[in-house]
Amino acid sequence: MAERERSHTRPRGGVFVPRVQVMSADDVGRAITRMAHEVIERNHGLVGVVLVGLQTGGVMIAERLVETLATVEGTTVPLGTLDVAFYRDDIGLRPVLPEAATDISFDLTGTRVVLVDDVLFTGRTVRAALNALGEYGRAQVVELAVMVDRGHRELPIRPDFVGKNLPTRRDEMVDVTLEGVALGELVGR
Repeated sequence: MAERERSHTRPRGGVFVPRVQVMSADDVGRAITRMAHEVIERNHGLVGVVLVGLQTGGVMIAERLVETLATVEGTTVPLGTLDVAFYRDDIGLRPVLPEAATDISFDLTGTRVVLVDDVLFTGRTVRAALNALGEYGRAQVVELAVMVDRGHRELPIRPDFVGKNLPTRRDEMVDVTLEGVALGELVGR
């Protein structure tokens, strides 16, 4: 969960207390490299491929994926960012962050969109993202890349590219950064 989301999530001002680090910075880097190769393989290259990072945690993963794809294929893939706050079915229960902006400056019609997020949990954020993407054109294909799939799905959503499958308890939290992935709890101040 991104730091600015954590500061607005109940309990307000909660602090993430890591219990165990499950991926190091090197592990995250290797997972991104592997996912980049999988994106290239599945799409038979990068022609027509665009990446859209979900605010806020998916953006950093998407930016690193774009860099890695450019290194591997020598092609720069368009990158957009998407804030799904107003498309969620729990609007009002989660914070709306003004600094988390949508920036998709290209038409998605006919493209192969790789939607990127840090953690896949219930699937509700991805459902909201699919609804939001329609405002930017009709993509040929939408694929999902996540750094961590932690299970507990409430909707029939499955990622195409996964950095790590990490079974968790519902009350645990997963913190993803480029410096690593930690498992822990959110504690009130």
